[in-house]
Amino acid sequence: MIRLISCGYNYIHRDGILIDRPQGAGNYAFVFFKSRSEVVVEGTPAVAEKNTFILFHPDTPHLYREVEKPFVNDWFHCEGSGMEKWLEQLHFPLNTPIPAPDPLLITRVIMDLHGTARQNSTFRDAILDLDIRSLLMKLCDDRHGKNAVSERAAKYYRELTGLRNRLYSSPQTHMKVEQLAASVHLSKSYFQHLYKELFGCTVIHDIICGRLEYAKYLLDNSQLSVSDIAAECGYDNDTHFMRQFKKYVGVTPSQYKHGVGRDETSRSLIYTNKM
Repeated sequence: MIRLISCGYNYIHRDGILIDRPQGAGNYAFVFFKSRSEVVVEGTPAVAEKNTFILFHPDTPHLYREVEKPFVNDWFHCEGSGMEKWLEQLHFPLNTPIPAPDPLLITRVIMDLHGTARQNSTFRDAILDLDIRSLLMKLCDDRHGKNAVSERAAKYYRELTGLRNRLYSSPQTHMKVEQLAASVHLSKSYFQHLYKELFGCTVIHDIICGRLEYAKYLLDNSQLSVSDIAAECGYDNDTHFMRQFKKYVGVTPSQYKHGVGRDETSRSLIYTNKM
């Protein structure tokens, strides 16, 4: 189990700060730099730009300080038997500044760690262990995903991921591709190119999948008619809805509601072959 030792979020040092650990921290120290900073690892200096994180090995000599004031960071210290081997299995880079694909994720998780650590609950330690593991795995996963795309696509990773999440959470919303592109200040063609490079599918595919995922949920959990479900999922007419449902899911909405082919269509459309 990974044990949280201490943590803090949005610490602001208006006059700057110098953290110097010539023998290492003695535990894993995770630092999220929210302002431009200098990091020196085993005598080698580097600049950690704003929204960069680093996980220091317990025995690695290091120091960090501000390049610009105020110095702002989130951080936590942790330890656990088997943690080193687990990080090796993840191929998680230690002692290396890494740009954060989603800065809000890190702050949100550390805020949760801070609150959970102060609770006197039965499952507190288990929750902290899972939250730390989840954060590190997500950061590792995001890093691998970004490495697979071009630098220009990675630049828009956060914005386009947020847009994609909104498509799935608001399937009834009517927006043309031109409007989606404009919402992230891109041309239609460039937006479509970056979107497919990042996610392996077209934005139209995701719009359809978001609608049909919601349709499946309503067919499973409501008494709405097929017509009402079509309207709830953003379709202007029943025929178009039923055709797309049959094409992507493999059965008609009525067949799906009555369990026909349910085993074959139970997997989320998000994970089917992309267009």
